[in-house]
Amino acid sequence: MNELVIDPKEELVMKLLHYFITEQGYNPIVLHGAKDEIWLENLDNDYKIVRIVSNYIHNMEQFDYDTFKTKQILKQIKKKTFTFNVNTLSIYTDIGDNVKLSPIDNIDCIYIKDIEDIDKYDILKNNFPDLKNDLNMKEKGIELFTKLTGDINNTNEKKAEKVKNIFEIKKPIVTYILLGINILIYILMTIFGHDNFILLFGLHREAVLAGQYYRLFTCMFLHANLIHLIFNMYALNIIGSQIENFFGKTKYLFTYIFSGLIAGLMSMIFTRSWSVGASGAIFGLLGALLYFGYHYRMYLGTVIKSQILPIIIANLAFGFLTTGIDNAAHIGGLIGGIIGAMMCGVKEKSDTSDKINGIVIGLIFTLFLIYIAFIYIK
Repeated sequence: MNELVIDPKEELVMKLLHYFITEQGYNPIVLHGAKDEIWLENLDNDYKIVRIVSNYIHNMEQFDYDTFKTKQILKQIKKKTFTFNVNTLSIYTDIGDNVKLSPIDNIDCIYIKDIEDIDKYDILKNNFPDLKNDLNMKEKGIELFTKLTGDINNTNEKKAEKVKNIFEIKKPIVTYILLGINILIYILMTIFGHDNFILLFGLHREAVLAGQYYRLFTCMFLHANLIHLIFNMYALNIIGSQIENFFGKTKYLFTYIFSGLIAGLMSMIFTRSWSVGASGAIFGLLGALLYFGYHYRMYLGTVIKSQILPIIIANLAFGFLTTGIDNAAHIGGLIGGIIGAMMCGVKEKSDTSDKINGIVIGLIFTLFLIYIAFIYIK
């Protein structure tokens, strides 16, 4: 049987692809019309994009066109991912002698025709110090081909399974419980009198300053009328089920309560009237959704632009243009949701330091609002 012989250039490309996908966590990007080049993304890396170009670049005119085309694609990636600086590494494997590569804007261009060329570039040794060692494989021929393709497929399957576990629909138990509590309390309000419940459990600055701190939490389960309840429960059912799906039950409940607390403190600072409703906590869920979407912006970038941000802006604008709406609570809840999500972390994206930073920011922001609400404002 004849042994499989892999073209040296194709072997190098496969080894590079293997390294960046299996060792550095990059994911392939599907681009229509991009021939003889592979695009990889990892928005958590210093080089957010890595291009492996196997096409022969024979002169500077072709290189300039390749750079122009790359910039146009990067513009689309920036828009989709809300990323201002997309540092890109373009690795060329076949160029003419008269082609002089140089950095252009945020694009670093290097030429690697074999593994030994890696030593020529400090950017590779600094950012990917184990690259050369990983590319030196003992396997040859069919054994090498099997290893490279097998490892890449296994890694991609594991990544796909993780993404599936995050995005697959699960029964939103906590959301159903919150819906039930809000509806039950509204029924009790109807039976025993709305005014009585609001006087006992609604948020009012003077009552909280008098020591009735529980109002900061109980107010988020009261509603002024049936329309108020229906709108909030509709939003809670849609947004809450998504957040519970993405973050899990405990983190979701924490984010909801924390957002409601921040909304209540903001209401105390900027409002002198009574405040009730779950909308502050629900705005917090929108903030958490925004934070989650940013971390998964390669999947949800379009959704953020076309759905999440317009909903937030429209609701805040409606609050500013309409009397009787506690927009301070809405803004506070939105901020609280972002911070709460940061404290809890996003699965497969946030590390321990991200969560610690979130906790520190959350404590500082909460203490700052408490100081303003209880001490600074007389």
